[in-house]
Amino acid sequence: MNARLNMFGNPAAMKVWKHIIAANQVLAESSVPHATLELVKIRASQINGCGGCLDMHTKDAAAAGETSTRLNLVAAWREATVYTEAERAALELTEQGTRLADAAGGVSDEVWANAAKYYDEDQLVVLVSQIAIINAFNRGNVIIQMPAGDYQPGQFG
Repeated sequence: MNARLNMFGNPAAMKVWKHIIAANQVLAESSVPHATLELVKIRASQINGCGGCLDMHTKDAAAAGETSTRLNLVAAWREATVYTEAERAALELTEQGTRLADAAGGVSDEVWANAAKYYDEDQLVVLVSQIAIINAFNRGNVIIQMPAGDYQPGQFG
């Protein structure tokens, strides 16, 4: 199985994606816990059906010490007892921010207020940005049918 386009080998694609990749790297340097950012990326990628991103972010999270229990339960986070209240708030924000077309009005005030209980303004900026960026990666990968399974932790930096 091959992707429809080589987004890393095409000069036009790299002009665009290098900026999105750079923005994503800035978020990794924030005060939002790395584990939370990975959970956000995994949950959005599950919703969007992006195998390439799921392959990458589950492997990177595991390599960073995330447990298999927490990784395996992301899709069922509401019923799982392994996430903090702050992580739950981030996951709910991720779901509503990813499923914009499913609910008129986008992210509810209740979900936003809950996230704001655990994250300060700068951290909320990071979470909103991370949700937007992973959704962009997901959409690009799904459109070009990026195959999954061969990613090695840390492969892209």
